[in-house]
Amino acid sequence: MEFKTPFDCVLFDLDDTLYSSKIGIGQACKKNIEEFLAIKCGITAEEAFSLRVELFRSYGSSLAGLIDLGYDVHPDEYHSFVHGRLPYERIEPDAELRELLLAIAQPKILFTNSDRQHARRALQRLGIDEECFERIICFETMNPHLFNSEEGDDDERLPSQAVRPHEVILKPSPAAMETAAWLAGFAPHRMLFLDDSERNIAAGKAIGIRTALVGKREKTKEADYVLEDISALRKVIPEIWGEEKKKGGEHGAVTTTTITRELDSMRQASPIGA
Repeated sequence: MEFKTPFDCVLFDLDDTLYSSKIGIGQACKKNIEEFLAIKCGITAEEAFSLRVELFRSYGSSLAGLIDLGYDVHPDEYHSFVHGRLPYERIEPDAELRELLLAIAQPKILFTNSDRQHARRALQRLGIDEECFERIICFETMNPHLFNSEEGDDDERLPSQAVRPHEVILKPSPAAMETAAWLAGFAPHRMLFLDDSERNIAAGKAIGIRTALVGKREKTKEADYVLEDISALRKVIPEIWGEEKKKGGEHGAVTTTTITRELDSMRQASPIGA
């Protein structure tokens, strides 16, 4: 009996998903954000660290927080400073990833909170052509209201939403997820979304998208799949290619790792420092 794929479209996050978080791009980005905050707000490095953490907790990003608090910050100014100074040389070409993506017949969409220029530079470093993706949904795509008509990213009209003039739309907001699903053009339950953020995975699941948490060992309740690395995609989710999952794989199968964890849990452990 022929097995048909349950997915009509695959959404991929970019940073810490298509390349490993271990190379330090994320940490470098945080450092750049803190430097930007220190300059823009006239505060110390220590205060900038605390502010970055608070803005992320309250607004989802430092840029969104600055704009909402009334600071005169244009997205291009922010992204030029925060992303323009990243050590892109740490991102190495990944021929295996390129072949993996090209082997997926369904439309593939890159769905990132980053600006388009950053997405292009990261893909270029990975050795992946933009044309590998049906489209790129990025900061500019989700926030055309923050740019004038000359700077607009897409000619398509986005689904009507009650967006405040200076509101920043980013994952994991429902508006961002709904925009991505609308632009993809497929029913959410027929889409697969891969991301390294548990918050983003939960947001995707909330609108009915199938989800895969990348870069982790343990599934969250909102994740349908978990991959320690993107290179394991075909092994963990062969359904993308219309292949049935082998027994002993994901979804509750008994593996060596599972047995080891169960044995460990049976041993009497002493709290650290006890």
